[in-house]
Amino acid sequence: MDDGHVWRNEYTIETSANAETIWGIFRDVPGWKNWNAGIEQIDIDGPFAAGTWFTMKPPGEETLRSQLIEVRENVCFIDETRVGDLVITVAHRIEPLGDSPGPARTRIVYAADARGPQASEIGPAVASDFPDVLASLAKLAETRSA
Repeated sequence: MDDGHVWRNEYTIETSANAETIWGIFRDVPGWKNWNAGIEQIDIDGPFAAGTWFTMKPPGEETLRSQLIEVRENVCFIDETRVGDLVITVAHRIEPLGDSPGPARTRIVYAADARGPQASEIGPAVASDFPDVLASLAKLAETRSA
Protein backbone atom coordinates (compact mmCIF):
# COMPACT_ATOMS: atom_id res chain seq x y z
CA MET A 1 0.00 0.00 0.00
CA ASP A 2 1.45 3.37 -1.01
CA ASP A 3 -0.42 6.16 0.69
CA GLY A 4 2.53 8.53 0.68
CA HIS A 5 3.68 7.32 4.09
CA VAL A 6 6.29 4.80 2.91
CA TRP A 7 9.01 5.36 0.33
CA ARG A 8 12.12 3.32 -0.43
CA ASN A 9 14.77 3.13 -3.11
CA GLU A 10 18.25 1.71 -3.64
CA TYR A 11 21.21 3.30 -5.34
CA THR A 12 24.29 1.30 -6.32
CA ILE A 13 27.72 1.73 -7.86
CA GLU A 14 30.49 -0.75 -8.58
CA THR A 15 34.13 -0.04 -7.81
CA SER A 16 37.51 -1.74 -7.93
CA ALA A 17 38.16 -0.66 -4.31
CA ASN A 18 37.96 -3.37 -1.66
CA ALA A 19 35.61 -3.47 1.35
CA GLU A 20 38.33 -2.49 3.83
CA THR A 21 39.17 0.70 1.92
CA ILE A 22 35.51 1.68 1.63
CA TRP A 23 34.92 0.90 5.31
CA GLY A 24 37.87 3.10 6.28
CA ILE A 25 36.20 6.01 4.47
CA PHE A 26 32.84 5.28 6.14
CA ARG A 27 34.44 5.15 9.62
CA ASP A 28 36.01 8.59 9.14
CA VAL A 29 32.75 10.45 9.83
CA PRO A 30 34.33 13.96 10.05
CA GLY A 31 35.83 13.28 6.61
CA TRP A 32 32.44 12.63 4.98
CA LYS A 33 32.14 16.29 4.03
CA ASN A 34 35.26 15.92 1.83
CA TRP A 35 33.46 13.58 -0.60
CA ASN A 36 29.76 14.22 0.10
CA ALA A 37 28.67 17.63 -1.22
CA GLY A 38 25.42 17.25 0.75
CA ILE A 39 27.29 17.77 4.03
CA GLU A 40 28.50 21.20 5.13
CA GLN A 41 29.41 20.12 8.67
CA ILE A 42 29.30 16.80 10.54
CA ASP A 43 30.23 15.73 14.05
CA ILE A 44 30.01 12.30 15.72
CA ASP A 45 29.41 11.99 19.47
CA GLY A 46 31.44 8.83 20.05
CA PRO A 47 32.83 5.73 18.35
CA PHE A 48 31.59 4.51 14.97
CA ALA A 49 29.31 1.95 16.62
CA ALA A 50 25.61 1.17 17.03
CA GLY A 51 23.94 3.64 19.37
CA THR A 52 26.26 6.56 18.61
CA TRP A 53 24.65 9.84 17.54
CA PHE A 54 25.96 12.28 14.97
CA THR A 55 24.86 15.70 13.74
CA MET A 56 24.97 16.69 10.10
CA LYS A 57 24.27 20.04 8.48
CA PRO A 58 23.36 20.02 4.78
CA PRO A 59 24.27 23.26 2.96
CA GLY A 60 21.59 25.90 3.54
CA GLU A 61 19.47 23.63 5.74
CA GLU A 62 18.84 22.92 9.40
CA THR A 63 21.18 20.58 11.29
CA LEU A 64 19.91 16.99 11.50
CA ARG A 65 20.60 14.58 14.34
CA SER A 66 20.99 10.93 13.38
CA GLN A 67 21.88 7.70 15.14
CA LEU A 68 23.90 4.71 13.99
CA ILE A 69 21.50 1.82 14.60
CA GLU A 70 23.61 -1.00 13.14
CA VAL A 71 27.34 -1.20 12.39
CA ARG A 72 29.01 -4.31 10.95
CA GLU A 73 32.66 -3.82 10.04
CA ASN A 74 33.43 -4.04 6.30
CA VAL A 75 29.79 -5.01 5.64
CA CYS A 76 27.31 -2.22 6.40
CA PHE A 77 26.11 0.54 8.63
CA ILE A 78 22.60 1.88 9.03
CA ASP A 79 21.71 5.33 10.26
CA GLU A 80 18.33 6.66 11.31
CA THR A 81 17.12 10.25 11.26
CA ARG A 82 13.82 11.35 12.80
CA VAL A 83 12.12 14.58 11.82
CA GLY A 84 8.88 14.82 13.76
CA ASP A 85 6.90 11.67 12.90
CA LEU A 86 9.00 10.99 9.80
CA VAL A 87 11.73 8.34 10.12
CA ILE A 88 14.43 8.03 7.47
CA THR A 89 16.85 5.10 7.54
CA VAL A 90 19.73 4.62 5.15
CA ALA A 91 21.61 1.35 4.91
CA HIS A 92 25.12 1.74 3.49
CA ARG A 93 26.15 -1.73 2.29
CA ILE A 94 29.43 -3.06 0.90
CA GLU A 95 28.96 -6.17 -1.26
CA PRO A 96 32.01 -7.97 -2.68
CA LEU A 97 31.29 -9.31 -6.17
CA GLY A 98 33.40 -12.46 -5.87
CA ASP A 99 32.20 -14.33 -8.92
CA SER A 100 32.76 -11.61 -11.49
CA PRO A 101 35.43 -12.30 -14.12
CA GLY A 102 38.59 -10.20 -14.07
CA PRO A 103 39.76 -8.03 -11.18
CA ALA A 104 37.72 -8.08 -7.97
CA ARG A 105 34.83 -5.63 -7.86
CA THR A 106 32.76 -4.29 -4.99
CA ARG A 107 29.23 -2.93 -5.06
CA ILE A 108 28.33 -0.05 -2.75
CA VAL A 109 24.61 0.20 -2.00
CA TYR A 110 22.69 3.04 -0.35
CA ALA A 111 19.21 1.75 0.53
CA ALA A 112 16.97 4.60 1.68
CA ASP A 113 13.68 4.08 3.50
CA ALA A 114 11.33 6.87 4.62
CA ARG A 115 8.24 6.24 6.76
CA GLY A 116 5.72 8.72 8.03
CA PRO A 117 3.98 11.88 6.86
CA GLN A 118 5.20 13.14 3.46
CA ALA A 119 7.62 10.19 3.08
CA SER A 120 6.92 10.01 -0.66
CA GLU A 121 8.05 13.65 -1.06
CA ILE A 122 10.85 13.90 1.50
CA GLY A 123 12.44 10.50 0.77
CA PRO A 124 13.29 11.33 -2.86
CA ALA A 125 14.54 14.79 -1.80
CA VAL A 126 16.86 13.29 0.82
CA ALA A 127 18.20 10.71 -1.65
CA SER A 128 18.42 13.01 -4.69
CA ASP A 129 22.20 13.38 -4.43
CA PHE A 130 22.94 9.69 -3.68
CA PRO A 131 24.17 8.91 -7.24
CA ASP A 132 26.67 11.80 -7.02
CA VAL A 133 27.67 10.85 -3.47
CA LEU A 134 28.29 7.24 -4.52
CA ALA A 135 30.36 8.37 -7.51
CA SER A 136 32.54 10.57 -5.26
CA LEU A 137 32.89 7.78 -2.68
CA ALA A 138 33.92 5.22 -5.32
CA LYS A 139 36.44 7.63 -6.85
CA LEU A 140 38.02 8.35 -3.45
CA ALA A 141 38.11 4.64 -2.55
CA GLU A 142 39.77 3.76 -5.87
CA THR A 143 42.37 6.49 -5.33
CA ARG A 144 43.14 5.16 -1.82
CA SER A 145 43.36 1.53 -2.91
CA ALA A 146 45.50 2.16 -6.02
